[in-house]
Amino acid sequence: MSVPLLANDLNNALDYIAQGLEDPSATLNELRQVLTKSQKQLDEYFLQGVSVHGLLTKRAQLIDRLLIRLWADNELLGKGRTLLATGGYGRGELHPRSDIDIAVLLAKPPSLSTRKAISKFVAALWDVGLEIGHSVRTPRECAVEARHDLTITTNLMEARLLDGDPLLLADMQKRTGPKRIWPTEKYFNAKRTEQMVRHGKFDDAAHYVEPNLKEAPGGLRDLQTISWVAKRHFGTDSLNGLVAHGFLSEDELRALEIAQAFLWRVRYGLHLITGRREDRVLFDYQRQLAKMFGYHNERNTRAVEQFMKHFYQSSTEIGRLNELLLALFQETIVSTGKKPDIKKLNRRFQIHNQLIEVCNDKVFERYPFALLEVFLLLQQNSNIKGVRASTIRHIRDNRDQIDEGFRADIRARSLFMEIMRQPRRLGRELARMHRYGVLSRYLSVFGAVEGLMQFDLFHMYTVDEHSLAVVRNMRYFSFPKKDTDPFWMEIMTQLPKPELLYLAGMFHDIAKGRGGNHSKLGEQEAIAFCNTHELSEWDTKMISWLVRNHLEMSETAQKRDLSDPAVVNEFAGQVGDVTHLNYLYLLTVADIRGTNPSLWNDWKDALLKELYYATVRALHRGLENPLLRGERISANKAAALAMLKDRGTSEQSIRFLWSALDDDYFLRHGPDEVAWQTASIVEADENQLPLISVWEQTVRGGTEVFIYTSDRDNLFAIMTSTLDALALTIQDARIFTSRHGFALDTYIVMEAENGGLVKGRERINKIETALRTNLTALRSTIPTNKRKPNRKLQHFITPTEVSFPSSKRGGRTIMEIVTADAPGLLSRIGVAMNDCGVRLQNARISTFGERAEDIFYISDHDNQPITDEAIFQQLRETITIALEAG
Repeated sequence: MSVPLLANDLNNALDYIAQGLEDPSATLNELRQVLTKSQKQLDEYFLQGVSVHGLLTKRAQLIDRLLIRLWADNELLGKGRTLLATGGYGRGELHPRSDIDIAVLLAKPPSLSTRKAISKFVAALWDVGLEIGHSVRTPRECAVEARHDLTITTNLMEARLLDGDPLLLADMQKRTGPKRIWPTEKYFNAKRTEQMVRHGKFDDAAHYVEPNLKEAPGGLRDLQTISWVAKRHFGTDSLNGLVAHGFLSEDELRALEIAQAFLWRVRYGLHLITGRREDRVLFDYQRQLAKMFGYHNERNTRAVEQFMKHFYQSSTEIGRLNELLLALFQETIVSTGKKPDIKKLNRRFQIHNQLIEVCNDKVFERYPFALLEVFLLLQQNSNIKGVRASTIRHIRDNRDQIDEGFRADIRARSLFMEIMRQPRRLGRELARMHRYGVLSRYLSVFGAVEGLMQFDLFHMYTVDEHSLAVVRNMRYFSFPKKDTDPFWMEIMTQLPKPELLYLAGMFHDIAKGRGGNHSKLGEQEAIAFCNTHELSEWDTKMISWLVRNHLEMSETAQKRDLSDPAVVNEFAGQVGDVTHLNYLYLLTVADIRGTNPSLWNDWKDALLKELYYATVRALHRGLENPLLRGERISANKAAALAMLKDRGTSEQSIRFLWSALDDDYFLRHGPDEVAWQTASIVEADENQLPLISVWEQTVRGGTEVFIYTSDRDNLFAIMTSTLDALALTIQDARIFTSRHGFALDTYIVMEAENGGLVKGRERINKIETALRTNLTALRSTIPTNKRKPNRKLQHFITPTEVSFPSSKRGGRTIMEIVTADAPGLLSRIGVAMNDCGVRLQNARISTFGERAEDIFYISDHDNQPITDEAIFQQLRETITIALEAG
């Protein structure tokens, strides 16, 4: 919390230091030292908790004194020349490392001597350590430039006289005023469009884990947009003026000032930490800011998460009031004077020029349930384009009526369920309910996760924003969009009650931040909601089951061997029937896509579909009659053989190769892969080894890299290091050795930069060449990995954990490694396994933000499962040392 500004103390201290600015004999270097000392004094006050507004104002005043001094020193005083502060400096809000924007206004184009004097003046500003942005124009030139550039117009609107002829400033303001250029309506529309474009760059989401406090939705720029429009229309210089014009209430002004002060404080702290202008609240700085502002770790929430929650709450408040005020400006500036088109909806609401509004100011007081009804009406009437500003304010003013009595009202419960059942606009109206503060009051458990972040690289949004994104993704399953899979749409049509899916999406992470198992805690919250809203027993069980099991399909697909019929049968037993499977599949897809835009790719899509189809087959076959390994192996062989015969491949060559391969090979490859790899081997010249073959896009959803070569030490390490150095992420590895001593290794890879498929012959040639070069080296040398780790990874510590789950399948032991993600990770693991005399059979590679959670299926050199605890301990120690040393 900021403490009140001790004006006398601050002014006295700074005035004493700043006396050096008036010393006529002071050199530029001495002036620079005065400025540095003054800033250090301001910084000390900041760290003591002094109100940031006073510090920003005082810094602007110090710069004023310096500029006026240097203006005079360079003989620029006199008629026909005016020095102006513009931009943020013009507003008198100057952060420690912000640019200082000035304008030199001249009565006529400058003479040679004037140009030299101005150049000398600007050079002096840079010499004393200021970062200057400047322009030199006449009032007429200002008007010409401003007519074609909205930014110049806005900067000039904020011009503040420092020294010189005030008549020149008045002339410029008249020429660039709304009566000459950019009339208020045009200016407002342009600024609103500018804001929409700016918000679009952040996906219209303020709650990124690394937000931009200036440009993102709910940032300082949104506040400035309000101020600029108000200044253009009313001529008011501050938000206070909007109170006088009836646009802001005193409470709303106070809320804006508190939110603004917090963001200002964060920005000041960023400048202090970085030593430069910085508006991104990156992981690099979040912990330092939390400590700087006095947050402390608590039992279930870390200091940094508390700090960021405060940040998001502040940006949310700014965003809410920005929407309200822009709506008011729209009605006042654009729609004023136009005959209203009013249509009655019911006794409580009407449509006013395509916007919904209350019929009178007492509607929400007399009918509190109407606080939910308004959103249902928006869903049901496609001709309504939004909410009238006055009604938004009435909603804000009456939110406190949503209490326990409100939640117990059958009308409110019925309205909320009807909102969830609507076939259109669900995602949009839930988001609006959230913005207006209604959703978190009606669902108090949702309010508990509002602004709650998780300090990691996996979750890109706060829990509330993520939950709403999940529901939006679910809604997209019902409508054709360019990135909507028809398969999702097909399954969506099979759901008996889509609203159960939406409610599961709302509740799946509702218990985050409490400690304990959030899935189980969330299940209890879901049951409580269903009971309160009188849902049937079947509906309640479905929603609570989905919440409890919302991670099961993702974890099974990404961490377990789907080629093993026993794994599929076990998952099918958990699901029980196709209806539960359909709900869980769609929840899983929506959840992954709503967690982090970079998480969803063709590989995850293919994995989930593979598990889905395999589970459907298992359910249709009957859980009491599971598919046996032998049946799958025989089916894969038969299908592959038919493909190879059609290709004309010699059956004798096929049989010879297959006789050297274990059954596991045919179990863990599909028929198309067996046919492709077999043809590649038998048709290759022996002198071509090592054989490298790349399949750009397979049914597995990634690019498949196949290597056939003589077995040798550290083969896995060499190949994974090579692929990693090529900026490829490995999603899956299947490692086999034939009885003839040849390795048949398959890797599913994606481009690290964009998560996409490998494309183009040139790129494939580069991969093949690099692998061939490193595999033909005389010694088993691991290529040096020169790829730099992600900047963000250094801010997270993930201790290495090596465990051996008890389940052993198909002659293999499962080893699970959880560690920090880093370039060259797999190659270091490969070397460690080789040093321990362990053979790798298969691997599932999963990265969740900064954490790598990889599953390895291993055996001894006789292809038998490992049971010796001494080997387990050796693996733990060797792998941990290798990874934590790297």
